[in-house]
Amino acid sequence: MTTRRLQRLVLTGSVTGAVIVALDGTVLTVAQPALQRDLHASFGQVQWTSTGYLIAVASLLVFAGRLGDRYGHQQLFALGILGFGATSAAIGLAPGVGWVIGLRVAQGIFGALLQPATLGMLRATYPPDQLGMPLALRTSAIGLAAAAGPVLGGALVAHWGWQAVFFLNVVPAGLIGGLALVVRGSALVPAPAPAPPSASSVPVSDSASSFAPGEASAGGAGTTAAETTTAGGARAAGGLDLPGACLLALALVSLVHTLVALPESGWTVVTALGGAVAAFACGAFIRHERRTASPLIPLSVAGSTTIASALAVLLSASAALFGTLFVSTYFLQDVLALDPLESGLRVLPLAVLMVLSAPASAVLQRRYGPRRTTVTAMVLLTLGILALSQLDRTSTAPAIGAGFLLLGAGFGTVMVTATAVIVRHVPTAHAGVAGGLQQTAMNIGPTLGVATATMLVTLTTPTTTGAYSPGAPHWTAEAFLSAMGPTLLTLTAIAATGALAAAKLPRSTTTNGDSRQRSAMGGSDRDESEVTATASDG
Repeated sequence: MTTRRLQRLVLTGSVTGAVIVALDGTVLTVAQPALQRDLHASFGQVQWTSTGYLIAVASLLVFAGRLGDRYGHQQLFALGILGFGATSAAIGLAPGVGWVIGLRVAQGIFGALLQPATLGMLRATYPPDQLGMPLALRTSAIGLAAAAGPVLGGALVAHWGWQAVFFLNVVPAGLIGGLALVVRGSALVPAPAPAPPSASSVPVSDSASSFAPGEASAGGAGTTAAETTTAGGARAAGGLDLPGACLLALALVSLVHTLVALPESGWTVVTALGGAVAAFACGAFIRHERRTASPLIPLSVAGSTTIASALAVLLSASAALFGTLFVSTYFLQDVLALDPLESGLRVLPLAVLMVLSAPASAVLQRRYGPRRTTVTAMVLLTLGILALSQLDRTSTAPAIGAGFLLLGAGFGTVMVTATAVIVRHVPTAHAGVAGGLQQTAMNIGPTLGVATATMLVTLTTPTTTGAYSPGAPHWTAEAFLSAMGPTLLTLTAIAATGALAAAKLPRSTTTNGDSRQRSAMGGSDRDESEVTATASDG
């Protein structure tokens, strides 16, 4: 199979997998009221159809990425997407809401296997300097799915019931999963180059950061930071670090559960305990990772300022965006009294600009570098939230649309540039872990943003109105307007924090592979952002 044809097949699989996951979330939101009526479920049970899935995904993403690095991203992708399609079909046939919740958790496990692999396959297939456009196409497709989801979901539920939104995934998942199994034997990268004689004397952190693309296979066959050197000079493959995976899963499960429960119940013994468990598990995970010989997150990833900054950008951007969307939905429907369709049309500019800005951002990143492109995008996102914070009852459709245009242009660009930085600045052998971290940020961010927005609106709504009812958030138009401004200003500050983090990204698209010759010639490996900044300035 030719390299170009293999790249096209991998890109098709990556985009389709990402779209299936994105579409699943948006169409389910529309289907939940019908599901609640047909299965005679409570509001809390229906919420757990989403919460259970989110907890399963968030807790396993990084470990799933490590599995892909070790056993091959195509194998994990095939297993994930076939399992995702099978559980979708089972949910459509479920006889009760308990079955739906359990199967959604199982679907979340397969989703966790699938999502990091969509990025890992791209990193293993495309050279670093060609990753921009594939990632842009992937982001555009996700934006299109997010825009089409509510409309498609509404049509399916109206004609065939809530089960139809789950059957929607079955055929494309089966086709793409079968295709991934057919081509899984194809080599994604060239064979590993022989290690230089002095390789064993290089410190683990330095040797890991100096890998050039193609020095390790997608399955992790090459020498990685997780490997240890024996007395005889042979390298033994590192383990999967199951204790670290369990500690990280416990931290993320506790964090997500706490964030989901806070808006409804506030600070109670249960939510406080959940926050304490999350903090304890996080501390134990960091301590364990520093001591183990085979960490779940390799040193070349955990110690990279560039990757940490890109993850901070994605976390703050997604939190600010989804918190803003949560507040804006109430403004459009409760203050302006628009129906769901009219509200969707007001928000449509966001999806349109996400689709259009993604491919443009790949070009801008090559021309101006990740730092300037991402900082500008975060400024646009910040200005968009600031513009929406000034809306009131007299605001016109163009004024509302302008705010969402800025949001879409900023977030679509950030998705491409920050993700490209993460994927480009890791060795191929750790692409799955990096993809898992990226997806974790994109799952935790929205949950954090919605929880923050809900708590802020609740705290700043005038108490004299008595309009707030725990478990079913609703406020009068006047009370909500008084709380909307301060809430969106806080989300503006969160977005501005992301702009500060973006200022630490590399100035150019130079990758860590470029430092290999410098390291081999006796030069020291500096921080990636410093190396790329020097390359850009020179």
